[in-house]
Amino acid sequence: MILADIYEFLDSIDVSYERFDHPAVFTVSEAKRLSPEMDGASTKNLFLRDKKGIRHFLVTVPQDKQVDLKELSSILEASRLSFASPDRLKTYLGIDPGSVSLLALLNDSEKKVEVFIDNELWDAETILCHPLVNTSTLAVPRDGIKQFLEKTGHTLRLVEVPVK
Repeated sequence: MILADIYEFLDSIDVSYERFDHPAVFTVSEAKRLSPEMDGASTKNLFLRDKKGIRHFLVTVPQDKQVDLKELSSILEASRLSFASPDRLKTYLGIDPGSVSLLALLNDSEKKVEVFIDNELWDAETILCHPLVNTSTLAVPRDGIKQFLEKTGHTLRLVEVPVK
């Protein structure tokens, strides 16, 4: 997936966005330090797998939320959740670590990744997402995220993500 493809896709489905370029960020703390001030909810994206590696999940929460994976496993009815490897991230979402975002679902044409968004995050009018690379951030209206998920064939599931 080349960088231009995400912009072409968003434009083709009439999803508006505002783009902010910045140095590469790999963690929430780096994003806080290196990203420009942007209107919208900053996110943390967890790419997870179940114990057997059969189910894969993209869980998106507010950036400062400390997620209780054991409790989340129970809520998602999945055997012990753990972080998926960089190889799995590349296989299922076509991206590298540090670039995980809802927009990477564009690369999940087989719909193998289950999508869960935290209720608190979904209350925001605008959500911040990486456009498949960690050197830019897009501010996308919530309705645009909903439309994006529909057009990529992913079911939006809202959940109260448990905290530690």
